[in-house]
Amino acid sequence: MPQTITKSAAELLGVPDVPKSGRGRLVAAAIELFYRHGFGAVGIDQIIAKAGVTKSTFYKHFESKDDLMVAAVQRRDEWESRAWGRAVRAIAGDDPAKQLLAMLDVMDVWFNDPDFLGCMFLNTAVEIPNKHDPVHQAAAAYKRRARDHWRDLAKKAGAEAAGAEAFADCYAALIEGALVLRQAHGRNDAARAVRPAVEQLMRVYGVTAKPRTKR
Repeated sequence: MPQTITKSAAELLGVPDVPKSGRGRLVAAAIELFYRHGFGAVGIDQIIAKAGVTKSTFYKHFESKDDLMVAAVQRRDEWESRAWGRAVRAIAGDDPAKQLLAMLDVMDVWFNDPDFLGCMFLNTAVEIPNKHDPVHQAAAAYKRRARDHWRDLAKKAGAEAAGAEAFADCYAALIEGALVLRQAHGRNDAARAVRPAVEQLMRVYGVTAKPRTKR
């Protein structure tokens, strides 16, 4: 059964710390603006104004907007990786199989948040499809690490090595499919909709929760 969670997305995932340095403020402003409007619609002057710094401060830290775009995606990667890991463990503890299911519970909260605007990394890869572009590569790196993390969880939960690789591919496809179902189709219940398929996938590959220890 899905975990019932009463917290908001901000309460569950937390919020990034307020940056104090000029570079940090520029990156934080860029993340917010790029996430809300996309890379092409946001100019350097908008970012500088939101960050409350001077143009000379911008060029002290970044040679171009492209450099800031890469830094923004990488910083979002660092924050999201920690935030999602913390939120999943808060629900599932250290049980790897339960963590794979808890991912859906966290997604369900996120999908029902009024500020949901999609996955920044998926948005980035779609807006900048050239796989050789450093911005695309920064987004793809996050997705690859997530997929490999799910593979490692599957191994810890009982899947054989080859099976864990296949499991990770299928699990990633279901997670990305849920994102598309939510973002393109407006399905707030997208995480719940794919949960039966995830549970079946876990059974097929022998990914099982640890038995409860008797007290």
